[in-house]
Amino acid sequence: MNNIIKKYSFYTLLIVLILTVQNNYAINPNKYVTNSTTKGSFPIATKGKIASILVSDNDFAGVLRVAGHLENDLYNVTDLHAKKLENKNQETENVIIIGTLGHSTIIDQLAKAGKINAAELTGKWEKFTTQIVENPTKNIKRALVIAGSDKRGTIYGMYDLSNQIGVSPWYFWADVPVKKQSELHVLPGIHTLGVPKVKYRGIFINDEAPALTGWVRENYGKFNAKFYDKVFELILRLKGNYLWPAMWSEKFYADDPQNGILADEYGIVMGTSHHEPLAKAHGEWNKAVNGEWDFNKNPESLKKFWTDGIQRMGTKETLVTIGMRGDGDEPMTEGTAIELLEKIVKTQREIISNVTQKPAEETPQIWALYKEVQEYYDKGMQVPDDVTLLLCDDNWGNLRKLPELNAKPRQGGFGIYYHFDYVGGPRSYKWINTNQIERTWEQMHLAYEHGADKVWIVNVGDIKPMEFPIEFFLDYAWNPEYWNAANLQDYYTQWATANFGAQNANAIAEILKMYSKYNSNRKPELLNPSTYSLIHYNEAENIVANYNELVQKAQAVNEKLSPEYKDAFYQLVFYPVLASANLNELYVTAAKNNWYASQGRAATNQYADKVKTLFSKDAELSNYYQKTMANGKWNHMMSQTHIGYTNWQDPKTNIIPETKTIVIPEKAEMGVAVEGNTQWWPNSGEAATLAELSTFSNNSSYIDIFNRGSKAFDFKITSKSNWIQISKRKGTIAQQERIIVKINWKKAPKGIQTSETIISGAGRKIPVTITTNNLSKDGIQGFAENNGYIVINAENFSNKSESQDFKWEVVENLGKSNAGVISLPIKKGRVELTPNSPKLTYNVNFQHSGKVKVQLYFSPTINYSTREGFYYGLSFDNEKPSQINYSSEPNIFDYNGKVPKYWDKNVSDNIKVITTEFDIQEGNHTLNYFRVDEGLVLQKIIIETEKSNLKQSYLGPPQSLNIKN
Repeated sequence: MNNIIKKYSFYTLLIVLILTVQNNYAINPNKYVTNSTTKGSFPIATKGKIASILVSDNDFAGVLRVAGHLENDLYNVTDLHAKKLENKNQETENVIIIGTLGHSTIIDQLAKAGKINAAELTGKWEKFTTQIVENPTKNIKRALVIAGSDKRGTIYGMYDLSNQIGVSPWYFWADVPVKKQSELHVLPGIHTLGVPKVKYRGIFINDEAPALTGWVRENYGKFNAKFYDKVFELILRLKGNYLWPAMWSEKFYADDPQNGILADEYGIVMGTSHHEPLAKAHGEWNKAVNGEWDFNKNPESLKKFWTDGIQRMGTKETLVTIGMRGDGDEPMTEGTAIELLEKIVKTQREIISNVTQKPAEETPQIWALYKEVQEYYDKGMQVPDDVTLLLCDDNWGNLRKLPELNAKPRQGGFGIYYHFDYVGGPRSYKWINTNQIERTWEQMHLAYEHGADKVWIVNVGDIKPMEFPIEFFLDYAWNPEYWNAANLQDYYTQWATANFGAQNANAIAEILKMYSKYNSNRKPELLNPSTYSLIHYNEAENIVANYNELVQKAQAVNEKLSPEYKDAFYQLVFYPVLASANLNELYVTAAKNNWYASQGRAATNQYADKVKTLFSKDAELSNYYQKTMANGKWNHMMSQTHIGYTNWQDPKTNIIPETKTIVIPEKAEMGVAVEGNTQWWPNSGEAATLAELSTFSNNSSYIDIFNRGSKAFDFKITSKSNWIQISKRKGTIAQQERIIVKINWKKAPKGIQTSETIISGAGRKIPVTITTNNLSKDGIQGFAENNGYIVINAENFSNKSESQDFKWEVVENLGKSNAGVISLPIKKGRVELTPNSPKLTYNVNFQHSGKVKVQLYFSPTINYSTREGFYYGLSFDNEKPSQINYSSEPNIFDYNGKVPKYWDKNVSDNIKVITTEFDIQEGNHTLNYFRVDEGLVLQKIIIETEKSNLKQSYLGPPQSLNIKN
């Protein structure tokens, strides 16, 4: 993404561009194309004229193809056709010269003449330079020269210029419009993105039915070269170079022989997924013809099958997958099949060598340590040193294994296979984007710092609707050293600006950030009516309110946008927000319906009807996406079911949540419910009591007055205590009304007091007890205990200790609270735990003495190291810190049997909680959190005393009051 203008004056920008030639990155925040002429600039388009294009005929076919794309892009922006020069001897004033060093006659001549510096490109991987050259030939006065070190380098240079003039990589895949411009001028200097830090950067199209498959069948008939032409172009525009193609029922090479030929022309490095060895799609194996997919029982058929794959591959640039899993991506055998797998790989490498007529190590190979295969490796499986080891996440974005920080270098290096989409347990998730780029950044930063930099590939499902995280993943792969905790939030704004212009960029950035955060709290497929609490901490109400606030913000932006942006906005921003908000409200409404039915509320049936309306709205939103938006271009793309999961497998159709209807009598009957209690009055035998209100709490609660009949009634609320504030003391109840109770602490008596409020209506009087605790804040320092517990968001530490070599980094928006906290640098690894270790300090105050449970809420990171344990330190005050093992549970994923229950819960909740007990005296204290191992992400702390009244909820209570005397 290259079109971001930093707020420099022009001359400052010009100096920056000239002096920092080598410091531009994949995102390329420096814009070198402007809309006005300046001294020394090159006019691509000006005063109705446009520069010609010159490409040597002897350059790569892919370069010539993409030069045509650049020509089209220029036309779409300027409405001017750039002429292709057939003869470089033709007299011309301004020319865009494009070519690959060593493969282009004109570029080689410029290098020989010293017009461009060949040393900047020679031997470099995928590098380009774009610069103005005076009198490049006798007949050309000025040229903008885009020169590449190799085929992809040249292609990246052209697409980079396209991006600079305002053509989004998503112009086709998300209908981002091209902004018309009549003046395009390139600033002086050598513009380059340098060399990518990760060598192979790609996507895996997977789980592609029903959405992508339906779309492809309708538009292309099958996954053929016409379809992949769009995919290859997208990957290259995003500065990627690698693809695992669709494979559920697709066969990349067999379905259309032109697929592989076109990939090679573009320079796309092809691969096959983790369980498809030697360039053969799993769909090509016909059990009826080939026999069992079992090397012990059927080795000759498998050898022939794999030999065919390598023969078909020929000289096309390929990362050859080796290894083997069982039929259908299952384990090969029960137990650890190390010897068998080593034998299979030896056989596969012999096939590679025999077919290519060169040593196996001269053909790039990759071996995915996926699921049980990692266990084999951990137990000693031998892997040839030239093979790239593709390490994997747990399918939920948490890396399972990384090279040790002091690992011996491997010739083949290490890579990462990551997931934005997954089919499997505990639930499949493939409907909509649920990925926070902050978590992707944090995990892939770990990978890079641990030396996994040869290959990064991400499972993106159908491509849509993962547009935003895909671009971030590939941008970050280009240069992991550019994006960091300090500037990561800028990515949202820069991406919004690039695709929708600067006017609404901040608002769109906030919407993107928050919807992906909310969706990552609990993936949609894991939702059900009981997910969020209806009675504690206003949780369910807040969830719906937060989503609906985003809907309002998105609607406000949508109203401001020019018509040409509406389709792009709907698919990239508006639909995810509308559909996610609707889905969450659907489940909360179903929960209310069932709850109200149990209380006989007159509103019960209305909520049953609302569930039907929301369920229908889900279909309407998807239907608009598929049938109306962009004139139906993306039909089928939102056909993935997402409502009504009961296990890992998606339901065949969306299933409406269960609702209840009741018979409502005509006679009015008053009922009362209070916050924090599932009972209702006068039905309950207990007295109605609100949870204690304290000066250390949020100072409000609620009472629901509801009707159990169809006839309305009048109500009245009385109280003898003038310090109890009631939002409404009288009125009429047709169905129900929520009454807010607050306390005027200036008038309330000191200490603990109990008062009674009487609710009268429909011939009944129901007393509600209100208890207040008007505590003095004098002498209290820090987060104050209330209702027996303390809640602290991790970023709100009172102090921090950092030696010269260490830094605590607050990563905004990472996790469920406002931020996560990590310790850097990663490369320092484990630190001996002492009182002087890097630490965060939290001031706290306890009202009670005794045992406390300190619960630390972490991102669900997996111990990716072979070292014993995964540790941090914890202490109160000046006590010696205790070393706590974050990964004390078993860390083996037994895919032949069961996945550990703790992992199931951790990834479902997207949080991991570690509890440690201490003895404490009432009063002020400091809680100290120490770094021992790198890689932990602390999100929140909850401390429970023996008097804890912590209620069950999904997201937990709000942060405690922080008193700073």
